[in-house]
Amino acid sequence: KQWYQRRVRGDSSEMHACCLDSFPPIAYLNEASHQIMALVHAFNTTQIRAGYTFDAGPNAFLFTLDRDIAELRGRVVEIMGDRVVDMIECSVGSGPLVKGGY
Repeated sequence: KQWYQRRVRGDSSEMHACCLDSFPPIAYLNEASHQIMALVHAFNTTQIRAGYTFDAGPNAFLFTLDRDIAELRGRVVEIMGDRVVDMIECSVGSGPLVKGGY
């Protein structure tokens, strides 16, 4: 779990660093994006409990375990306030379904 969260954050940061290093530079992340990153790093002070990635834009996708969702959501709302447009909770499903008749 911790490996996955570290890897996702690292890949996201590397992709955005490549964009900034291009010519002309492409800057997808904004102030709110950087605040979300800082929030997750602060949330992980004692142990890694959350990870993040970004789409090709400033929109954050946060990953955490069920036991930490309420606390992480509370911190996001507390720090980001009305800049939070939408929060969608997802969980791991039962896996792929095989359907016949094709």
